[in-house]
Amino acid sequence: MTSRPESTRDRLLTAGEHLFARHGIDGTLTRQIVAAAGQGNDSAVNYHFGSRHGLLQAIIARHMDAIEARQPPGALPRDSGGLVDVIVRPVSGELQSPSGRDFLRITAQLAGDSGVATRRMPQPLRYSSVGTQLDALADVLLRALPEPMVRERLAMLIGMLTAVLADRARRIDEDAAVLLPHEDFVDTAVAMLAAAVQAPLRPDVATVPQVSS
Repeated sequence: MTSRPESTRDRLLTAGEHLFARHGIDGTLTRQIVAAAGQGNDSAVNYHFGSRHGLLQAIIARHMDAIEARQPPGALPRDSGGLVDVIVRPVSGELQSPSGRDFLRITAQLAGDSGVATRRMPQPLRYSSVGTQLDALADVLLRALPEPMVRERLAMLIGMLTAVLADRARRIDEDAAVLLPHEDFVDTAVAMLAAAVQAPLRPDVATVPQVSS
């Protein structure tokens, strides 16, 4: 059985991923993407995606669909460590393919626009499992911390996670032999990020008063 030939749209997605990951979203020209996709018409990106931004959104949506497919069944954990675990593991699955690794290198460039610090997560993060998990993690942390501090911790979590995964993706593509096995890496990332969101405050910092039932 022969495989279906890759469409022009798919080639543009792959070329965009590769170039955005290596040269930056702002540093990549549309004509470079078109040329890398083997197309002769500079309007190909606009035809298939409406704009460069549309191409970027399509790349994100494609990988968010893959992350959704890896979500564990059942109810969400009720503790911060468990929630960090279910956030990290499905996203880390993107390390297993070249396309996924390109995506992770792109997300590190977008971490500052995640919207978790302002409660304005953009699509497709807003209505994804990851968005739901971040909201649940916020609810857990709000039991002991004031909201501004919780929002900052979530923003730091996203920044650290995307930076760590992007670095891992780059190193895999350069020399995978020197790295920890995938599962050991994910276990370590979960443990360290969970510890970070639960880090104790200085004794003089006010916390949320506990209401007795």
